[in-house]
Amino acid sequence: MTFTRTVALGAALAAGAALGSPATALAATSAAPAVHAAPVPVRSGDPASAVDRVADFYGAYIDSLYGTGLGGLSSDLRAHYLTKSFQKQLAAWEKEHHADGVLRAQDVPNGWSLTQANAGAGHVWSTVVLTWGTGSHVTHTTLTVQSDLATRLISNIT
Repeated sequence: MTFTRTVALGAALAAGAALGSPATALAATSAAPAVHAAPVPVRSGDPASAVDRVADFYGAYIDSLYGTGLGGLSSDLRAHYLTKSFQKQLAAWEKEHHADGVLRAQDVPNGWSLTQANAGAGHVWSTVVLTWGTGSHVTHTTLTVQSDLATRLISNIT
């Protein structure tokens, strides 16, 4: 008798599927539990990675200047992420070019991206692409950022 009921229920569900009845929805939703995937991180990082530190620096630096650009956070970030000797070189570059040496520009970009470029001789190089403008007037500037592997500090930007 159980076999007959199972066949009859199966036949009823099959008929309901053909007609698009609520029984079909019930059978479909109760057949397997829903699986929820973990959200994919937008950003992640490792404080021991020199490349991740460059990304952290550029993200925080641009955020500190975006909008008003007032306050000392950008200077504090430079002191924390750049070697002392490069801070001096950057100041000289900025005096000569009348621009922000970290961004190599007089304005603040509205976006950035970073990839690791190369590594060797105690250094790692990252490629930073700065995005300027919106809509059909978007341009990009590409910078090469050198970090010392021993200290994980930025030691050059070209």
